[in-house]
Amino acid sequence: MARRREPRGLRPDELELWRQVKRTATPLREEPASPPPARLAPSPVRQNPQRPAFEIEPFRVGERTNSSRGPDPAPSVLPPVRMDAKAFGRMRRGKLRVEGRIDLHGLRLDEAHPLLLRFVRESQSAGKRLVLVITGKGQGGGEAPFPATRGVLRRQVPIWLASAPVAALVLQVTEAHRTHGGGGAYYVYLRRGGL
Repeated sequence: MARRREPRGLRPDELELWRQVKRTATPLREEPASPPPARLAPSPVRQNPQRPAFEIEPFRVGERTNSSRGPDPAPSVLPPVRMDAKAFGRMRRGKLRVEGRIDLHGLRLDEAHPLLLRFVRESQSAGKRLVLVITGKGQGGGEAPFPATRGVLRRQVPIWLASAPVAALVLQVTEAHRTHGGGGAYYVYLRRGGL
């Protein structure tokens, strides 16, 4: 992160330029005439500018660091588990039997959305609990300054499953185990029939 630099005072030529501009400007409201502040007050965070706010231990290139020091890594944000924790763990490890699957990869969004909704409704009506939705990982975006979005279906499917009309049928959505497609597929655990 870049450190904020302390503002410097105005040089005499800058101050003269400011006064010339101020004479030609028409104020919106009357204010007492005063030159701009020459320098803002120093930041109260650091009291001694000669000493850094934190100490950096010396090191040599190639030397291992002490991993016990430093900030903790950011926790990953996972959706809350709404199903039985034991069954969820087995599902994440790929140990639960997949009762149905649909392959959406290669389809456009307008083609995939109605197919997914129909598949979820029919699977839940048939009493299936765990289905697999294959989205694919998406094509590479290239090396343009603003590369194409990667994995549009992969991002959109969980949103569709959390939205009406199928949100009431879905209990849990999570990324599939690598044996079932990993990052290119989702497990969808459905509620029991009778809603």
